[in-house]
Amino acid sequence: MKPMTTRDRVQAVLNFQPFDRLPVIEWAGWWTETIDRWHREGLPAALTDRYDICRHFGLDLLKQVWFGVMRPGAPQPAGHGLGLVRNMDDYERLLPFLYPLPAVDPAFWRAWAAEQQRGDAALWFTIEGFFWFPRRLLGIEPHLFAFYDQPELMHRINADLSDWHLKILDELFAVCTPDFMTFAEDMSYNHGPMLSKELFDEFMLPYYRKVVPRLVQRGVVVLIDSDGDITVPAHWFETAGIQGILPLERQAGVCIAKLRREHPRMRFLGHFDKMVMHKGEKAIRAEFERLIPTAAAGGFIIGCDHQTPPGVSYEDYQLYVRLFHEYAAVAGRLSRDA
Repeated sequence: MKPMTTRDRVQAVLNFQPFDRLPVIEWAGWWTETIDRWHREGLPAALTDRYDICRHFGLDLLKQVWFGVMRPGAPQPAGHGLGLVRNMDDYERLLPFLYPLPAVDPAFWRAWAAEQQRGDAALWFTIEGFFWFPRRLLGIEPHLFAFYDQPELMHRINADLSDWHLKILDELFAVCTPDFMTFAEDMSYNHGPMLSKELFDEFMLPYYRKVVPRLVQRGVVVLIDSDGDITVPAHWFETAGIQGILPLERQAGVCIAKLRREHPRMRFLGHFDKMVMHKGEKAIRAEFERLIPTAAAGGFIIGCDHQTPPGVSYEDYQLYVRLFHEYAAVAGRLSRDA
């Protein structure tokens, strides 16, 4: 097989096709504290841009845009987990600060589309999902009560949000078709989902079914970005037409082999346990060897299961990337032999 481009590899893996090697990617970037440490340990001080740092380490480029729902200058909560909205009146007063349009800068996306067409990068974007955004507006605890106490408000927010999503997609697809996307959700923790299937079906499923078909129609692979143990809600997402999940946090007990058995055609991204990245070559190899059998069968792009923590030294990370390239090639050979 002749060498593939970055985009070729991403497309091949996401579509369960043979590939020359796995993409070697960092989907989430790094903690600021991690980069600060690496600058002290040898990373050139001039390297601060996420994609320049990827090039420095020899990583393949996944380039991302997050479409924020709030306009510049919007009110902000007083602290983490606190909300801006208590009721329908509060929400309607906030509307002038929400759902900005136009949301797409055509010149920016045309430049990225040129990189994509050359194969130099795969492109993706994130929109805020139907659990995530109401929680941002209401605050963590009031949001969970609102499923029961303010159902009209919950439906109003998600109806408005899904309408805005469709308008963004019209703008974006007029310029470029990214390779995949994520709905930001974070609706699980380390013991499972934060809501029941009944609440998911009532308050989230109708809005996924409104937006997801437009994405699938354009060939954009649709993923959910949720931390925590997503083993149970993976079934709910699949029913909603969602095609895959990231980041598959190992510390929450997620197991890629179990997910693949239960969801043979879903796509997955991430799942390399970030807590072994500083433990030396033997531990890093063992983690790759856990993942490679599933990755070689397609539909699974290995990556760190969240941002690389500051306990990982510059030297540790260089070793991780070197071994990543080695095992990426192994997975490619296995994929072609299958």
